[in-house]
Amino acid sequence: MPHDPHAQFDLTVLELIEHSPVGAVPVTPTYQDALARLYAAHQVYADADHKDGHVTARSLAKLPHFQAANLEAFTAGQVEGWAVESNAGIFGRYVGSLPAALRAKAETFRIKVAGRPILHRAKHAGAEKLPIAHDLMHTLFLVPGAGPHPGLPGNYLYGSVIQASADAAPGSWAVQLHDRDDGAAVFSAATMQDAASKLQEVLESAPFTMDELEALGFHLV
Repeated sequence: MPHDPHAQFDLTVLELIEHSPVGAVPVTPTYQDALARLYAAHQVYADADHKDGHVTARSLAKLPHFQAANLEAFTAGQVEGWAVESNAGIFGRYVGSLPAALRAKAETFRIKVAGRPILHRAKHAGAEKLPIAHDLMHTLFLVPGAGPHPGLPGNYLYGSVIQASADAAPGSWAVQLHDRDDGAAVFSAATMQDAASKLQEVLESAPFTMDELEALGFHLV
């Protein structure tokens, strides 16, 4: 196996980022070249909590993800949709996991994240004419990662498993993922089981950048 002449220095940069309180590295060309390599290898992401800072994938891999505690029971038909853990409860667990200094900032996203999101529909025939019923299923999840724009405090992306329509046509269910701005990735499915299975893939793949989700069948919108 050929030796990578940059490997040891890149490892040093990773450690430097992890030991910096703001995820900073020197702005010299050597360090910036290493940073570019680490970004290309998805080993480093932009830090949502510090302007011009960075965070390592191995640091984010240690963070928990959050979804309804009884989502598996719902998927198995053991509980009704109304009994699934509330989005407010899921969001509250996420906020409680953060360092105290980040919690107030995270709370400013509560309505946007824990409320009912705008649905990015799949482009199938007649989709634009389908009304969004307010009693259809929608459950929140949060996962460490990065998007085209900064994530939520703590470097989290947020998403939902959403029932888009009451029939079983393609796109009747969706898994959506968002950064804190307008970056979004969407996967369309016909059944809750398909959507839940895709959610599990997402959780097991974290951390990631949203463009990496294209390998899982998502499309960026």
